[in-house]
Amino acid sequence: MIGIIGGSGLYDIEGFTERTERPVETPFGPPSDPPVVGRLEGHPVAFLARHGKGHRLLPGEINFRANIHALKSLGVRRILSVSAVGSMREAYRPGHMVVVDQFFDHTKGRASTFFGGGMVGHVALAHPICATLADGFAKGADAAGATVHRGGTYLCIEGPQFSTLAESNIYRTWGVDVIGMTNATEAKLAREAGICYSTLAMVTDFDCWHPDHDAVTTEMVIKVLLDNVALSKAIIHRTLAVLPAEAPPCGCRTAAANAVITAPEHVPADARERLRAVLGD
Repeated sequence: MIGIIGGSGLYDIEGFTERTERPVETPFGPPSDPPVVGRLEGHPVAFLARHGKGHRLLPGEINFRANIHALKSLGVRRILSVSAVGSMREAYRPGHMVVVDQFFDHTKGRASTFFGGGMVGHVALAHPICATLADGFAKGADAAGATVHRGGTYLCIEGPQFSTLAESNIYRTWGVDVIGMTNATEAKLAREAGICYSTLAMVTDFDCWHPDHDAVTTEMVIKVLLDNVALSKAIIHRTLAVLPAEAPPCGCRTAAANAVITAPEHVPADARERLRAVLGD
C-alpha cells in the first residue's frame, strides 16, 4: 500500500475509488484523522490529512508518531508527502514544485522518534529521502507539466509563526532552499519505521527575505495554494502511474535492522510491544 500525506483537498482527487475510513488505534494516541483507504491508478492507497479535516491542528500539535504508526499498521511501505512551503531562493518561485532530498530540522522538542521508554535506537539519516521514490515524484511532476526542481534542502521550523526578517536572512546563509514546519519530523519517523519517504514541496510564496514580500497579498497566496492543490493532484496521478505495483528492494526498509543498541534482556515488555508494529519482531 502507498501512503499519501497531505491537505484535505486531496480527499477529492479524481479517480480515488473504493474509499473507506479506517480508524486506527496506536500506542502513541490517535492520528490526525482516520486514514482513508481506497484505490488510485491501480494502487491500494491510504490517505492521511496531516492537519486533520478542516486544517485544525498546528504543526506542533500533530501527532506525527501516531500518523506514521497508523500508516505502517495498514501496510504502507511507501509514503508520498505533499506540503506547502516558502521559498528561500529566487529561482524557486511561487507555483514551482521542489522534490527535496535533504532536511535541516530546526524544531524545538516535538516527538520525532519511536524509541525511548526503555529501548534505545539510532538510525542513519544522512540521506533522509528515498531516492527511488523521489525520482518517481520528479517524473510525475514533469509529466503533469509542473516546473519542478530536483533536489533541495527543506528547513523545518517549529512555527506556527512565520520567520522574522532577521531569521529569514540567517536561514538563507545556511544554504537551505525551502522552509516549512512538518516534513522533517515525518521523514525521521518514516525512516525508523522502514518506510520509503519522499516530499513534494509546493512553493506558495517567498519567505519574508524577498524584496517584493510586502507586495504579496493574502489573496495572491490563496490563489497559488489553490492552483498548487490542483496541480499536486495531477502530479500524484502521474507519479502513481510510473511507480511499480511492488516496491523494489530498498535500504529504507532495513534502516532500523541494526539500530537498537539496548540489550534484549533489558528491553521492557511494554516498549517491545509499543514498537512491534514499526520495528517488527
